[in-house]
This record gives sequence, C-alpha cells and structure tokens, in this order.
Amino acid sequence: MGAYSRAVRRFALVGFFASATPALADTPAINAADTAWMITATALVLMMSIPGLALFYAGMVRKKNVLATMAQTLSSVALISILWVAYGYSLAFVGDGSWIGTLDRWFLAGMTMETVNPAAKTIPEALFMLYQMTFAVITVALVAGAVADRMRFSAWLWFAVGWFTFVYVPLAHWVWGGGFLQSMGVLDFAGGLVVHLSAGIGGLVAAKALGNRHGYLAENLAPFDLSLAVIGTGMLWVGWFGFNGGSAFTASPRAVMAITATHLSACAGALTWAALEWSTRRKPSVLGMISGAVAGLGTITPASGFVAAWAGILIGIAAGAICFWACTWLKIRFKYDDSLDVFGVHGVGGITGTLLCGVFAAKAIGETSGLIEGNPQQLLIQFYGVAITFAWTAAVTFVLLKLVGAFAPLRVSLQQELEGLDISQHGEALQ
Repeated sequence: MGAYSRAVRRFALVGFFASATPALADTPAINAADTAWMITATALVLMMSIPGLALFYAGMVRKKNVLATMAQTLSSVALISILWVAYGYSLAFVGDGSWIGTLDRWFLAGMTMETVNPAAKTIPEALFMLYQMTFAVITVALVAGAVADRMRFSAWLWFAVGWFTFVYVPLAHWVWGGGFLQSMGVLDFAGGLVVHLSAGIGGLVAAKALGNRHGYLAENLAPFDLSLAVIGTGMLWVGWFGFNGGSAFTASPRAVMAITATHLSACAGALTWAALEWSTRRKPSVLGMISGAVAGLGTITPASGFVAAWAGILIGIAAGAICFWACTWLKIRFKYDDSLDVFGVHGVGGITGTLLCGVFAAKAIGETSGLIEGNPQQLLIQFYGVAITFAWTAAVTFVLLKLVGAFAPLRVSLQQELEGLDISQHGEALQ
C-alpha cells in the first residue's frame, strides 16, 4: 500500500510540473539529423549556381562572351547574398503579413544559435536563412540567361538589385512566408512559382526590352563548348536533390520522395526531348538532352514534395514535350531572342509543373489532394497562383528595366557586342 501511495504521489508531482510549464512541450528542439541534412542541402543548392549554372550557361554562349556570362552568375551570388542578409530574409520570412514581412531580422538582428523559424522548427534559424538565400541567388542568376551576349554588366547589377527586391522577395513571402497565396492553399514545394516562373517571365520581358542579338536567326550563334554545359547540367542535377529534397526541411521520407520524383522527372524529360528531336530532325542532340533534363528538373520542382514517383515520370514527359515546343515553335513564332531559353525551359516548365501539381497531388505524401484524388478546386487554386506570379513579375520587370534604362544604357553598343562582352565589359578574354 505504501509503494502504491508513493507511486501516486510521484505521478501527481510529475503532472503538476508538466501543467505548470506547458511552454516546454511547445519549445522547438533542434534536431541533429535534420540540421546535418539541411547543411548538405544548402551546399548542394549553392553548387547549382557556382559552378553549376555558371558552367551550364557559359558552355552555351559564344567564346567571346563566356567570362561575361560567368560574371553575371558570380555577381548574383555575391550581391544577392548580402542583400538577403540585409533585408531580404526578414521581409520574406519574418512576420505574417499578407503582402510582405517585417524588418525585425534586419541584418539578422535578434537571431541566435538557438532561434528557429516557424517554417522549419528543427533546424537553426541561421541555417534556414542560408538555405533560402541559395534559392534567391540562383533565381536572379537564372534571369541573366535570357539577356546573355548583350546586356551591360553595370545595368545587370542595378537590375538584379531591383528585381530581387521587388519581384523575388514579395513572391517568396506570398508563397512560402505566410502571405496570401500560401493562405489560399497554393502549392509550390520548392519554387515552381517563386523561382522558375518568375525567372522565366523576368527573362522574357528583359529579352524583349533589350531586343534581339545582332545576327539573330541570320548568323551562327552556336554554343562555344557544350562539354561545359553538360558538366554544368550534372552539377545542377545533383544539386537539385538539395533544392527539392531540402525543401522538406527534415531528413524524412518526404524528402526522399521529393528526390525520387525529381530524378525520375529529369530522366523522363531528357528522353522525351531526345525522342522529339530524333523524330523531327533525325538526330538527338546533346544540347537537346541536357535541355530536356533541366526542363524535367524545373517542372517537377513545385510538385516534388506532393506527388508520387510515378507522377514524377509523367510530369517529366510533359516537361520534355511542352518545353521542347516552347523553345522551338513558340520562340520562332514570336521571334523573341531568349538567349539561353530561360522562358522556354524555366517559365513554361514552372507553369506546367505548378498546374500538374494540382492534378497529381497525393494526400498521403503532402497532406493535400489534387484533381485525380477528387479535389478539382486545387487545380483552380494553382491557376490563380500562376496568374498572380505571371502578372506581378511581368509588370515589375518592365518597370524596373525602364527605370534602369533611364539612367544608363541597358545594352552594349553594336561594336562592343561584335567585339564580345568579355573584352568590352571585363577587359579579359579566353585564349
């Protein structure tokens, strides 16, 4: 009886302290496994910009513009990283306003080794900030591919600052940071809207504003060294495991599912593009295969954490076919010079993947059902997200280009373009 009484008293004592300190149950605990995975994912996504995207883009321009193209990517990494710490992270991910966040984390004010962001409660806030930084960096760098071979470096820097501030940061908040699109239920696991569609539309508007390259559709604008582009593709492909898998923010089965769907979509995209070239041109090109792979990677991005592996294959097939059409027929039909097909691959891929996420989303994976599971409303929500992203990005990009162009020429002179941007903008050249 005495033992029973002591047990009851111990139980009551534990219950008292548990009820007296309820906050302890809600205190987020930083998890070592999640932290280790997210450090790895952050490094992988940074690798996508330098050297991945730098090599991918540089291999597809002419020899006289290789260094200038790399410089645009490198400058994006350096410039946007500083701006992200200064105000970008705080405005995107701190506060719960419908339109924009707060400046409470201005230059990371108040951030400690123990603080966490509500969006990722098992990793340090500093790591969440760094991971999201790598997304901002590569999104701005992607836009540069549309204006390769002709945009002044100084104009690019001013444009990058404005585009990051007024396009990327608001979109990141709207979709991921508690903004109105997230509240509506728009699904974008890793950046179909925030990264790919915004970069594609921004690139298309910029390409139209600058005009076509000298000799476009008349001269040979063949890539300098596709082997560099293939190496860059490989780095992008591997890095995308961190891009999509890391967006789970945990070392979890959902991260594994996202990586699986990502890889299969890339494979399906590469094979589909090659098959279409084989049937229309009788030869599958290396450029086509790597373009198909990147199209598959970009298109699966918004859906990767919401769909099953088999859906990843179907999305990859759709990516290869639709992006092939956009980079061939659509581009020729409207005669816009998107140098490295940023709109055709990333913009069209972002739209396609975002909409197909509304079709194939599986509740067992991402807690939301899509059209095939009896929820057609989700597809309508995805359409709304696409429309808002498209309109906002196009309008703001146009205004920014006009503003920058009012103070300095956006485009190099004809003589500088013929000479090459490596010499005219940087005083260097490949031998």
